[in-house]
Amino acid sequence: MTWVKICGITNLEDALTAVDAGADALGFVFYDKSPRKVEVAAVREMIGELPGKVEKVGVFVDASSEHMSEIVSQTGLTAIQLYGETALNYVRRFEGDADRGFGAAKIIPAIPGNSLKEGFFITNRCREQGFALLLDAQSNGKMGGTGTTFDWAATRDMVQTVSLQIPVIVAGGLTQLNVGEAIKMFRPFGVDVSSGVEARPGKKDPGKIRAFVQAARQADKIF
Repeated sequence: MTWVKICGITNLEDALTAVDAGADALGFVFYDKSPRKVEVAAVREMIGELPGKVEKVGVFVDASSEHMSEIVSQTGLTAIQLYGETALNYVRRFEGDADRGFGAAKIIPAIPGNSLKEGFFITNRCREQGFALLLDAQSNGKMGGTGTTFDWAATRDMVQTVSLQIPVIVAGGLTQLNVGEAIKMFRPFGVDVSSGVEARPGKKDPGKIRAFVQAARQADKIF
């Protein structure tokens, strides 16, 4: 069954809706420039109300190891998702923050899906210690919550090759209308959605959340 993550959660109502809909993971953004940014205290309170089986993922952009570890300890996050140079270091090299702990047992580095078209090297460390590799879309220099997809057709074969080394999560521009196609094309470990289930940035649409999870589960039955 495809792992489903609802990202950009900012309030308990949306979190509980996602859990009730059947989501496997929730994402909380700790990035000042994001309209979905949440405060540590708010995340701690939300996590206190969530079932233990749900993965609680902190999303960070080029944050230091110390900063991430501190937030993990203060909130109870069970995984962290890395963006920016920190993610690239983790995937490609053994230096810098890639060699240090982040405070969470599960690490999800995020890279632009289109980078696979240029060839991509994944270190043994990432394959052995990473929980999964997230492929996101990049638009106007930004990744995450862009509402756009990466080039699925051009990267399909490479995604399947990478999947043999580390579980892959597909993100970027997913909605209830195309998540089934993504599952059929990539056979990913997981899918990740943010803007595709929103009423507005930072506030989810309950109907869209339920429809997205239902579409993913229906695709699982078919493919």
